[in-house]
Amino acid sequence: MAHRKLHTFLLALLGVLLLVGQAHGQDTGSVVLAVFKGPVTPVLSSYLDRAISRAEETGAAAVILQLDTPGGSVDITKEIVQRIQASTVPVIVYVAPRGAHAGSAGTFITLAGHAAVMAPGSSIGAASPVGSEGADLPETLRAKATNILVADIKNLAARRGEKAAAWAEKAVSEAAAATADEALALGVVDAIARDVTELLDKLDGKEVSLHGETVKLALRGRTVQEIPLNPLEGLLNAVTNPAIAAILLTIGLNAILFELSNPGGWVAGAIGVVCLLLAFYALGTLNANWTGLGFIALAFVLFVLDIKAPTHGVLTIAGIASFVFGAYLLFNTPELIVPWGTIIFLAAATAGFFAFVIAKALLAQRPQPRTGGEALIGMAATVRQTLDPEGLVFVEGELWRARSEEGAIAAGERVLVTGRDGLLLRVRKTS
Repeated sequence: MAHRKLHTFLLALLGVLLLVGQAHGQDTGSVVLAVFKGPVTPVLSSYLDRAISRAEETGAAAVILQLDTPGGSVDITKEIVQRIQASTVPVIVYVAPRGAHAGSAGTFITLAGHAAVMAPGSSIGAASPVGSEGADLPETLRAKATNILVADIKNLAARRGEKAAAWAEKAVSEAAAATADEALALGVVDAIARDVTELLDKLDGKEVSLHGETVKLALRGRTVQEIPLNPLEGLLNAVTNPAIAAILLTIGLNAILFELSNPGGWVAGAIGVVCLLLAFYALGTLNANWTGLGFIALAFVLFVLDIKAPTHGVLTIAGIASFVFGAYLLFNTPELIVPWGTIIFLAAATAGFFAFVIAKALLAQRPQPRTGGEALIGMAATVRQTLDPEGLVFVEGELWRARSEEGAIAAGERVLVTGRDGLLLRVRKTS
């Protein structure tokens, strides 16, 4: 009996130790790291949600979002802010690496973090609203949008002090920006760290508010578990780069027009469709200026017209100008622009493509004569009577009078029909 009681006691003790061990394991859990560079799009929203969910499931000590963004969609930003605020694990936003920027929407996301850190040489701010097509809003709409965003950002910055809240308001109303040192002095961020290891050391022991409760961060020495973008997220994030989006749009339009001008294949058409779908995803996600897209479409129309009705290059020049202007307008916002080098290269490449490839395709489509003497031009013939300079040649089962264009040609020689004057063919020796 005593043995059985001892056995039961040991089992109970083991169970208690296991529970303590599990609790201790959660307390000393790793830190989940999500690294993102690019515009604020649905990709960032889903990626961060996946990272926070992983941290919540595994009992991680914190989530670090390493962020470098020019800004992006207001609606997506609100989703991200709400997900951070709903997290049961502290979320630290880290503007890094050196030279990174948390611009526009990135400012809201940084302020939404339970803690915020910047790398030396990074910057934050310039969160003024722009229109849904990248253009400045009309005065009344701009005032409304600004007031709403000011209220939102002041709510996010309020817990960081009056100076941080005042600066955050200026970031929206006056497009104010700050360096890492300035942001730290204002209380906008909690620390400056060169890397994640230094971040963990500097924030260790810091108290943050998590759902109304004060939580002390225990970060020093934690294992960092990075969650990378999955292949689909990586692809979609890459195409939302303005330069890549412009390239995909140009390739797609070129490929589709080549397919239409030279039907019968499917490779060019398939490539064109895929590129256009990816480009339109990027255009829609980045709130592109559709006026710019219209100018790009006009450029392609002008290129085609110059081929079908030659105007000595006038329409091609107009097409290049329209393309350059359209590409410039396509993402004409302070945060998202197509580099001038990319614009000039795409315009020149497109003009060259139409001048050489499409022109040859259209020329190949012109029907060649199939009947009569004109159909003989370009055919090979055999000399039956010496051409000196005139004689007889045999071509397509008939004898024709022919004149040599390059001296006497003996009987039995092979010649090429180069032209026709009435019933007399002009010929020359084959190479």
